[in-house]
Amino acid sequence: MIAAIVTLSVIVAAIGLGLLWAGQRLRPDEDSLTERINEILPQTQCAQCGYPGCRPYAEAIAAHEADINQCPPGGEEGVQALAELLGVEARPLDASRGETKPPLSALIDEDRCIGCTLCIQACPVDAIVGASRQMHTVIEAECTGCELCLAPCPVDCIDLVERPQPQVAPRPIPIRVRAA
Repeated sequence: MIAAIVTLSVIVAAIGLGLLWAGQRLRPDEDSLTERINEILPQTQCAQCGYPGCRPYAEAIAAHEADINQCPPGGEEGVQALAELLGVEARPLDASRGETKPPLSALIDEDRCIGCTLCIQACPVDAIVGASRQMHTVIEAECTGCELCLAPCPVDCIDLVERPQPQVAPRPIPIRVRAA
């Protein structure tokens, strides 16, 4: 019995050390050009740029395989920020990729939802929750408004609505304590 526990402990320790080593070895370089480009991108994962997500697009920009004006959600501000980072001239947003829109969020009409799960499979950020043949809902804080859930919905029960601006908490009033 003790031999089994010791053997199991050695195996767990070896796996832990292997994971620790892999985590250190495979950690992305936070100062790399790709990471700095990725920080500028809006993280909508909408694929309008022609890449499956923001990170692959950032890698393509860093490798000079993609232009900086392919991201409609980032808008002109994103193109300008990328141009400043890379030291290149800003170009107008590529209109063939789509148009810049205000921040959007998906909203599922619960009365029309049939629970097919096709929207869940299409969501790149797992912002839609639900089960087969059950009503689905969107976690608004996670939704990027990428529109990828619209096309697969067979009953057209998903609408995109403008995301309300976050409320700003009032600044605290400093309390003065009088000396007794």
